[in-house]
Amino acid sequence: MDRAVAALLLEKVMAKEKTTGEELRDPFGFSEGARVALEQTHQAMDTYFDFLKKSISTFPSGGTEIGDRWKEESLLNLTAFQELVKRLSMAGSFEEALQIQTAFMHSQLNRLGKQTTSFGAAYTKPADNADKKRSTKSSD
Repeated sequence: MDRAVAALLLEKVMAKEKTTGEELRDPFGFSEGARVALEQTHQAMDTYFDFLKKSISTFPSGGTEIGDRWKEESLLNLTAFQELVKRLSMAGSFEEALQIQTAFMHSQLNRLGKQTTSFGAAYTKPADNADKKRSTKSSD
């Protein structure tokens, strides 16, 4: 999209948000039917996310530390994404939605770093244990 067109669209959205009355409560100007449909969609998404979380919780992890961590991290990521969807649906402006999205991306990148460290440790632990067992057997 051309920058001028994008700037014009952003200007229109910003101008609409500054008005008073009904548009202030509903900056996007949705009709009553659209608002009801959005609410039903949000409820359906919550039900779907809850179903996914239950499915992941009941999925066997294999009884390994790595499997347990994958399961735990999957649940945490799904919960974070569900919260993002809720927050974005409550955003009253384009700027607020952008701030929510930016904060989410920042937190996810931080979590990714922690997950990488955690999984790295979990994956190297069995190898370290195997090396220790081999070294004790060879010294006997």
